Amino acid sequence: MLKSTHLRKWMFRAVMVVLFMAALLTTVHVFTNLTVFHFHSLPSVEKRTAVQAKTIPGVTVPVYKMVEAELDTSLYERTRVTATGYTAGVESTGKTPGDPAYGITYSGLPVERNTYSTIAADPAVFPIGSILFVPGYGYGVVADTGSAIKGKHIDLYYPTVADVYNEWGKQELDVYMIKKGSGELTQKELDDLNSDASIHVFRSRT
Repeated sequence: MLKSTHLRKWMFRAVMVVLFMAALLTTVHVFTNLTVFHFHSLPSVEKRTAVQAKTIPGVTVPVYKMVEAELDTSLYERTRVTATGYTAGVESTGKTPGDPAYGITYSGLPVERNTYSTIAADPAVFPIGSILFVPGYGYGVVADTGSAIKGKHIDLYYPTVADVYNEWGKQELDVYMIKKGSGELTQKELDDLNSDASIHVFRSRT
């Protein structure tokens, strides 16, 4: 008799727990439109999101895109140019890793793809140190020259050949002179340009 009483109590509690869970899930579904399937799916969603988060580019790419959206180009001198892309490799410069001049620009600075990237231009048109805004690329600082870069032709630095083909290729477009160079460019000047403070300075001018 005693065992039967305990069994009934246990079954009663089990039924109450099941009813409570059913009521809870029904309430959640009414207010959130989530079902049991969603709860089982959550772990995989979290893992997938974590993987995606690791592949999202850091500050480098978004920054110049944000500045591009905010820049009032009507405030700056505009020049129509042919813009191509280049790398530090043999396909663009004839130099290979290990060469002392590999990745070194005419100004003596290493090539760099950043918020303010190193680019090549004809100094007679855009002196060394000039800062250009190139729609779709961002800010380019003239640090390099090239035997084929004459007149209104600029060469935009990219880390890889695939980047050149996938992100740029060859385009004709208007670029904007943010600042005319003095003919020289130092590493400190380029580093300062790529600091957050410099980014905000240019934004404040717009």
